[in-house]
Amino acid sequence: LGVIVTILNMNDNSPVFKQTNITKVVPEDTKLGATIVAREDLSASDADLDTIFYELTTSVPGTDGYFAIRGVNNPGIYLQKALDYEKFKMTTLVLYARDRPMSSTDTNTGTTTINIFIEQADTRSPWFLPCTFINMTSRICISSPYTGRVNISEMSTEPLILEPGPIHAIDPDYILNEKIVYSIVGGDPDEVFSVNADTGNLTMNKVATSPGSYLLQVMATQVNNIQKYSIVSVEIKVINKSDNPPYFENRIYNGTAFVGLGPRSFVFQAGDPSTPLMITAADDDFPDV
Repeated sequence: LGVIVTILNMNDNSPVFKQTNITKVVPEDTKLGATIVAREDLSASDADLDTIFYELTTSVPGTDGYFAIRGVNNPGIYLQKALDYEKFKMTTLVLYARDRPMSSTDTNTGTTTINIFIEQADTRSPWFLPCTFINMTSRICISSPYTGRVNISEMSTEPLILEPGPIHAIDPDYILNEKIVYSIVGGDPDEVFSVNADTGNLTMNKVATSPGSYLLQVMATQVNNIQKYSIVSVEIKVINKSDNPPYFENRIYNGTAFVGLGPRSFVFQAGDPSTPLMITAADDDFPDV
């Protein structure tokens, strides 16, 4: 009597990954769709020779949706949402491998952990300071124009004093902190002014011979990439020299206010209730004003 015995393969093995902990450094400017971890580095094996089903999750709040797998049977991880170093600098992914579909209860599971570290990239142009953020992501900071004054026909040998402060720009990709140089790119056809390439200090090359204003365009450029630049306006007013401070024409002013009057009512000169009290100042440098 011949007896045929068939050995049935019992599902008694869990999928196994080659590595249970993987670390990757991903540049901030990585293109969407780029492969982060290749399929061959993440494929699990199953001694029962079952088809393996994969699922990717993240364990760090606020970082879900940035990375995904190519398919339920393809564990290759790719970038599906643009990275922002300001939002998060690392995340931890957990990849599950199951020998049955996710809906099945009779399944064996294996896991591997992928640690993703975001590397800041040179994505932003210099910011002139001070500046004001225009959104909550701190990605865009708008600077105000600089202003200053010089006396007509007078040569200043020191750096000009500007408002709201000296010309200064930074690399907002602060981890990289690339070197920045300054130059005047417009508004000074007579080359009255010059800017120090390293410090941003604005100085005079020669005197300004007529009253008015110079509206300079100053550019801050990254040394490593001339396409990363910003331009700010610097208005320099040319004024007549002031040697004398203003002064009040009287040391003491006396006035009369009547009881019961409302806000913004006139105060009258003491002894002359029909003439509003006038407080005036003069400046010997401007006798006609």
